[in-house]
Amino acid sequence: MIKLPIAGRDETYELDPRTIIGIGLNYLDHIAEHRHVGVQGFNDDIPKEPVLFAMTPNVLTASGDAIVIPRFISDYGFETPRVDHEAELAFVVKDRCKNVPREEALDHILGFTCFNDVSQRNFQRGDKSGWFRGKSLDTFGPVGPVLVLTEDIGDPQKLDIGCRVNGEVHQSSNTSHMIFPVDELLAFISRNITLQAGDLVSTGTPSGVSPLKHGDMVEVEIAGIGVLRNPVVEEEQERRA
Repeated sequence: MIKLPIAGRDETYELDPRTIIGIGLNYLDHIAEHRHVGVQGFNDDIPKEPVLFAMTPNVLTASGDAIVIPRFISDYGFETPRVDHEAELAFVVKDRCKNVPREEALDHILGFTCFNDVSQRNFQRGDKSGWFRGKSLDTFGPVGPVLVLTEDIGDPQKLDIGCRVNGEVHQSSNTSHMIFPVDELLAFISRNITLQAGDLVSTGTPSGVSPLKHGDMVEVEIAGIGVLRNPVVEEEQERRA
């Protein structure tokens, strides 16, 4: 569970999702960099409907806390082990909902926050089951720094979104470039899955993803929400410290 301050309110929200749903391939420019990323199921094709994948709640970590690259990854002997950042806009589901019409979708969203969909690329390339493991390692889902309620966010499709690593800009885009906007995502997901209050949906990343290493500071910033800031440590280094 992560305690998120509610922006503009003297309250906090206890984020404890039953389900975390990620959206893959939701920005055209990220699709265009598929050869650079090199994971299965990632090519030049533009999705005809949203690409869903699951993450487990153990990924969640608060702004300011460390993203920990697990020690056991070194046991595989990958020639080039790679863990990437992915800056994303996420939303929290407000209530139990099913088969929501697109025009009513925002009524079922409590609010919005920043999410870093940290991804272990070697597992994404090799696991026969797909992206699940590479997206679900402990601490691989930083979230925060606040929750902005839906009535306070304005238009969620007009938000600048970006990521910096050690102060250098790596991602810079706007949520207007999503292939499937927020309202369409909630309508689609709820047609397939009954959503519950507190479920978290992360809406995809723009281009510019890049590897993280021990000692990095990664910052996801979304206009109107703020900066989600997390140091990166390798578990081996953390153990020896």
